[in-house]
Amino acid sequence: MKHLILIIASLCFSFLFYQQSIGLNLSLFSIISIGILWWHNKPQFKNQTTIIYASIYLITAILVFIHATALAIFTNIFSFFTLIGCVSSNKNSIYVQWINGFYSVIAGYFHRKFDNKDTPEQTILKKDIDILHWAKLVGIPLVFIIIFILLYKNGNPIFEDVITKINFNFINLQWSLMTVLGYFLLNNISQPATIEPATTLDLNTANLLIERKNTSEEKNKKDNQLGTTLLAFLNVLIVFYSITDLMYLLTNTVDSANHLSMQVHNGINALIASIVIAILTILFFFRSDLNFYKKNKTIKNLAYLWIGLNIILILLISIKNYQYVSAFGFTYKRLGVFAYLLLTFFGLITTFIKVFKIKNLWYLFRVNTQIAFAICILSATINWDYSITEFNINNAKVLDITYLIHLKGNNSTLLKTYAQQYKLSEPINTQINQKWTTHNQNLSLMNWQEYSLENFTNTTKGYH
Repeated sequence: MKHLILIIASLCFSFLFYQQSIGLNLSLFSIISIGILWWHNKPQFKNQTTIIYASIYLITAILVFIHATALAIFTNIFSFFTLIGCVSSNKNSIYVQWINGFYSVIAGYFHRKFDNKDTPEQTILKKDIDILHWAKLVGIPLVFIIIFILLYKNGNPIFEDVITKINFNFINLQWSLMTVLGYFLLNNISQPATIEPATTLDLNTANLLIERKNTSEEKNKKDNQLGTTLLAFLNVLIVFYSITDLMYLLTNTVDSANHLSMQVHNGINALIASIVIAILTILFFFRSDLNFYKKNKTIKNLAYLWIGLNIILILLISIKNYQYVSAFGFTYKRLGVFAYLLLTFFGLITTFIKVFKIKNLWYLFRVNTQIAFAICILSATINWDYSITEFNINNAKVLDITYLIHLKGNNSTLLKTYAQQYKLSEPINTQINQKWTTHNQNLSLMNWQEYSLENFTNTTKGYH
C-alpha cells in the first residue's frame, strides 16, 4: 500500500512539474509531501514542533502562489528541509535539521538500504512486498517480449507491418524520467534519515557553560584586567564616534544620492567592523572560566555597555539609511542594509544573554540561526517588487523609474497606471508598455499548474 501511494504521488509530481514553471504546483506538492511524511511517520506528527514546521512549510508554499517571488520559493525550499529534518529528529537544533533534511532528500533511500537497523515492522513489510521479485516479474518478460517481437518481425511480413503501424509516440522518455525522479525524491523523504555523529552530538550538547574544576585564579585575574582595560577604551572610542556621527546627522543636509550613499556604506563598514570586534572580544573573554570569576562584575558591566553602544550605532546607521530611502526610494540593496541591521541587533541581544546567563557558543549559533530563519519567513510574506514600486512612486523625492522597470513583471500594472497619470518621456513610456504587455501575455499563456494569485485577480482588458 505504501509503495502504491509513492507511485501515485510520483505520477502527480510529473503531472505538476513537467515542463511547468513554479506556481500553484508548489502548493499542491507541499500537500502531497506532508501527506507522504504523515503516512510514513504518524507518531512524529503527534509532536507539536513537527506540526508547526509542517504549517510553516504549507504557508510558504501558499506565499509562492500568492506572489511567486524568488524569496518565497527559497523560503519554501528551506522550510521543506526543516520539516524533513524535524521528522527525523524533532529535538535537534534547526541547522542540524537542515543538514538532515538535505541529506534525506539526496540519499534517504540509500541510507535506509545500507542501514541494518530495520524495525520489525519494516522487516515484515520487506517480506510482504518483495520489490526485487516484482521487478523480475515485470522486467524479464518485457525483455523477452521485445526480443521475440524483433525476431518474429523479420520472419513474417504481415506481422512486421502490424508492428510498424503501432505508434509509440505516446511514450515520453523525459516525462518518465521526471516520474522516476519524483518517486526517488518522495521515497527518500518518506522515512527521513539522520547524519551521525552530528545529530547525537547536537542533542547531547547543552547551552550552558559548565565551570571547570581546576581553574587558575591568577589567569582569571589577568584576563579580567586585560578585558576590563580593553573594553573601557573601546567604550570611550565608540562613544566619541557616536557623538560625532549624531552631530553630523543633525547639522548636515543631504544634497546628492552619491553623497548619502557614501555615508551609509561607510557607516555600514564601520558597523560591521565594530560588531565583529565586539562579539569576538566578548566571546574571547567570556569563553570559559572568567564567567565564574568572583571579581568579574566590572568587565561584565563594560561588556553590557559595549553592546548597548553598538545598538546605538545600529540606530544611527538606520536613520541614515531611512534618510536615503526617503529621498531616493527603496532598492534591494537598501532593504539589505535594514535586514543586516536587524540581524545584527538580534546578534547583540543574544550576545548579551550569553554573557548574562553564562551561555556557550552553541547557544549563540542555535538561537541566531532560528532568528534568521524566522526573519526569512516573515520577509517572504511581502511581495517586494510590488512594494518597492508602490513606495517609491508615492514617497520618493527622486524617482528612479528605470530601476522600477527592471524589477519583476508583477509591478507592471503600477507602472502602467503611473505612466497614464504623469507625462513621461517616450522611451520610458515604451519600456513600461512593453513590460506591461509582455507580463500579461505571459499570464495568459500559463498552464494551470503555473498559476499564481494574479491569474485570478488580473482584470486587465484582453487578458483572458
